[in-house]
Amino acid sequence: MSAEILLERYVESLLAGHRDDCRSIIHEARERQWPTVRLYHDLLWPAMERVDELDRTDRISLAAHHMATRINRVIADQLQAHLERREPNGKRILITCADGEPEELGAQMCADLLEGDGWEVYFVGGAVPNDEILSLVGDLRPDILMIFGTQPRGVPGVRKLIDMIREVGANPTMNIMISGGVFNRADGLWQEIRIDLFARDIKEALEIAREVQPRVPEPRVPGAPKKRRRRRKPPLLAQLEAAGQASRRQARPMSYSPSP
Repeated sequence: MSAEILLERYVESLLAGHRDDCRSIIHEARERQWPTVRLYHDLLWPAMERVDELDRTDRISLAAHHMATRINRVIADQLQAHLERREPNGKRILITCADGEPEELGAQMCADLLEGDGWEVYFVGGAVPNDEILSLVGDLRPDILMIFGTQPRGVPGVRKLIDMIREVGANPTMNIMISGGVFNRADGLWQEIRIDLFARDIKEALEIAREVQPRVPEPRVPGAPKKRRRRRKPPLLAQLEAAGQASRRQARPMSYSPSP
């Protein structure tokens, strides 16, 4: 049976709230000698993206979205202990979520796999004020700050955090990486808000983290006054903010019927 068929079965079971069926599918994949990291790459992560897409386009109920996400998180929690472990690589990463991020599953999976890859991981999740993230950046001196975000409403807060980190000069050789659905959908958004690294999925995040070199600090002239610039909202960011203010959650269907 192909990975695509197994994924379809897994998503259907998630949306139906069938916990036992989901565990059985994971057990089936493990019997086929799938490494745990492949379960993350080919089942848990794409299932998360599929569920989020169905939710974003109002094709499933809120109840179905919550059931699916929570089952997927439980599976990830159970699999985390079985991940293959590499030797420590001496690098440190701090992982957080954008403002208003309803779920932390994507960031959690990134934390799990990066830890298995040898990183020293600090995962703070969401709803942490920017000034506290800034303090952690100064205290921990991570090689990478990773921010996970799927919702447009979280993007302005991400930009404010990045501006704060750069203006203060906290850990100037630290790279900032972004990942999450909203940045996949809005091509070029990550560049508009001055992100150093962009990963479309968990596999790409691992590859980029392994290869990236320390960030080259922006040169500063000693004693030179800071230039006060009038901040112009980048076009994509402005569009996202306008769309977020205008959108309202519509009534949802209470069932999901997979395509034949």
